[in-house]
Amino acid sequence: MTADAVAPGAAATWSGAGALELIDALVPGGTYRTSRRETVRDVSGRPVAELTLAPALYVGRTTDRLRRRPAVAAGWSPAELTGRFRAAATAFTTDRLGGLTPAEHHRRVARTTGVPVSVVRAAAATVAAATANAVGAAEQARPRGALPADWRHGDVADGGAVLWRRRGRLLCVNASGNHPAVHSLWLEALALGYRVAVRPSRRDPFTAHRLILALRSAGFADEDVLLLPCDHRVADELIRGGDLAMVFGGDDVVDRYTKGWSGTPVLPQGPGRVKLLVTGEWERHLDVIADSVGGLGGVSCLNATAVLVAHDARGFAEALAERLAALRPLPPEHEDAELPCLPLAEARRIDGFLRQRAAGAEAMGNTGIVHDLEDGSAALRPAVHLLEDPAAEQLALEMPFPCVWVAPWSPERGTAPLRRSLVVGVATQDDALVDGLLAEPSIRNVYGLDRPTWWLPPGIPHDGYLAEFLMRSTALARR
Repeated sequence: MTADAVAPGAAATWSGAGALELIDALVPGGTYRTSRRETVRDVSGRPVAELTLAPALYVGRTTDRLRRRPAVAAGWSPAELTGRFRAAATAFTTDRLGGLTPAEHHRRVARTTGVPVSVVRAAAATVAAATANAVGAAEQARPRGALPADWRHGDVADGGAVLWRRRGRLLCVNASGNHPAVHSLWLEALALGYRVAVRPSRRDPFTAHRLILALRSAGFADEDVLLLPCDHRVADELIRGGDLAMVFGGDDVVDRYTKGWSGTPVLPQGPGRVKLLVTGEWERHLDVIADSVGGLGGVSCLNATAVLVAHDARGFAEALAERLAALRPLPPEHEDAELPCLPLAEARRIDGFLRQRAAGAEAMGNTGIVHDLEDGSAALRPAVHLLEDPAAEQLALEMPFPCVWVAPWSPERGTAPLRRSLVVGVATQDDALVDGLLAEPSIRNVYGLDRPTWWLPPGIPHDGYLAEFLMRSTALARR
């Protein structure tokens, strides 16, 4: 395999008859290009760009070098660090980066991921807000009794002190491509002094590429934040190369890195399994529930996938199906698009899988999810199924489009059907039930149904604060 280093600041594009845009790795010293590349295609199958793939040897050597380097921005004051993050947020939002304007970037991500362009635009705003607020968000997680890692700015009394200290120096991120806002979740690591190496999804390498270019334009060094595209085999090398790692994916990915994995400590992100519970009349909550299921295109891990209803589950399922049927299937770059799109063959495979898994459930309203857009792609229409048992296995099934399972619930069932959820949205007047949800360790967030489950402003943790994984409290006794 041949590989050529490209001078810092070199364009990420190359020209020639029929040539595609080439997205280079972003590495210490600038950019890195190899002869091994993968074609990035849009939802119709049309080639859009070529993504350079870093080889295992290069990834291993790079991560080994970065683990030995001191902390990021060790000489910057908190105010200066905040200023650089804010400058990066502005650049991400407004500048031409990697040859693309913000509008061109949004359209490209929409076409390759199938996520509606309005959702991509909102996700970009989420990433920008997380960038601007990264320092403050990281600080929120620090225990009250702990001093910042730079203890010279605090008082160490004769009785000693507690420091908030990094567990390592390099965080490696294996990102997913289901929603661009996944890149809002690792920024706090950079604010805490970690170097970050990101393996982007091959569906959406563009968001990570743009964000890292924005961070570098704001003064972060090339070796502070890296883009290391690679294949699945080399991804394990990347994860092993970090002091800590953050991995996005479904059950198979989570199981791989939590059962029998003996390498780098891994923080798994996914699956979500977001559930809703309505203990009283459901009519006034229907809008928020429909938004929880279908908002953001229904592709986020924060979208609701199950609803338990105490009264008239069938009537609720029918009303929800009617409400979701109003979402329009359009090409993802269309401003009025509300549903995700996939290549037609992939959409048909998902339809077949859903029909198989829905055995024993009653489909409400439209029974076909594939809407052929006649260009090689298809929009995925919402699916609502009614179950008889709130313990049915389908309640744990997540799909990459608005797909929700409805089941009856009674107080005797308690919180058991809601376990293992990223978010539980609940409409109840029973404070004891809320206490029960908060006491259940496998439920990570509890919301009232006055907001959709995908509500996540800066400073509100997605699945706990990232700093809870990255940092530890250390005693210091010193005269």
